[in-house]
Amino acid sequence: MAATNWVFDKAHSGITFSVRHMMITNVRGSFNDFDAVVSADPANLPSLEATVTIDVNSVNTKDEGRDGHLKSPDFFNAEQFPNITFKKTALESKGGEEYKLTGDITIAGVTKSITLNTEIAGPAKDPWGNTKFGVVASGAINRSEFGLTYNAALETGGILIGDAIKVHIELEFTQA
Repeated sequence: MAATNWVFDKAHSGITFSVRHMMITNVRGSFNDFDAVVSADPANLPSLEATVTIDVNSVNTKDEGRDGHLKSPDFFNAEQFPNITFKKTALESKGGEEYKLTGDITIAGVTKSITLNTEIAGPAKDPWGNTKFGVVASGAINRSEFGLTYNAALETGGILIGDAIKVHIELEFTQA
């Protein structure tokens, strides 16, 4: 099979994150509006091309005040930088469905390389004859490397917001 375009299936996909809050728990959130463009030959996955674009204004932590703050210049500065983008630069097989996915991620105008632990499953036929594959990727980014340094000291010591952001991505695609 030659490289072909794959259509992103938003109904079966999600992007979530978590960050340490007050050094005692984690706040979880998601982005509700995002898109992925992929061209791939399932027989030669390392050659795939992939770009993910996330609408910063779709951030959802189940707290409107916090979501508004995340969109402000203290964090994502959504007015000036409305999107987070990820573009694949390398994909290395670790055996079976396991891969190391490396790409350039741009947040608030700053671009850094990140590597995510990734599982790629498929291709497989669904009950209607469509060919599909799925990607599950996870890892962490250091928010201060992207200029997202807002924080507050706690009376008992420590800080309000952790620096490590854990990300979890699940994407499904249908062959065009």
